[in-house]
Amino acid sequence: MIRIKPHKPTSSGARRAAAALAAIPLLTVLLAACSDNGMNDLRQFVEEAKQKQGRVEPLPQFKPVETFAYDASVLRDPFGSASTNPRLAAGDKSIAGLVPDANRHKEVLESFPLDTLRMLGTFEFKETKWGLVKAPDGIVYRIKPGNHLGQNFGKVQAVQDKKITLVEIVPDGLGGWLERDAYLAINDQ
Repeated sequence: MIRIKPHKPTSSGARRAAAALAAIPLLTVLLAACSDNGMNDLRQFVEEAKQKQGRVEPLPQFKPVETFAYDASVLRDPFGSASTNPRLAAGDKSIAGLVPDANRHKEVLESFPLDTLRMLGTFEFKETKWGLVKAPDGIVYRIKPGNHLGQNFGKVQAVQDKKITLVEIVPDGLGGWLERDAYLAINDQ
């Protein structure tokens, strides 16, 4: 025969029930504190902010871009080699004949971009004006006309008191080369 004993609440279970009943009035008070009474300041601030709003200008009107129809029978191939460049075909020797010397031994300052080099000053020795250039590696190098610097085959043309002028050889984007004047100047800071 099986006997079933009635379950008696333990003292800890009774305490939990009493705590839950005591928490109900506390929660009611907290919810009442969140009512509309404290919202007047917020509503006033929102109204003031709405009155201070400015107008947003409408976006500008853009004109449609003209379409271009490429006619391959009349125009040159845009992906063709530079030998089809009309400037080269016309015999422009400054573009066609200009090529950097790939066999020349590179100097130390040619391994740095020109914008990372800094001119520090000049000095004169045996009637030759030398420039002092600081590289990103922290070393100060001396250069004179004829030396090379920068990564675009730059050749020093002149060393002056406040700047070093050079000529760079850069790609023209059509498979050829162009000369471009550049310089390093003393930064008076």
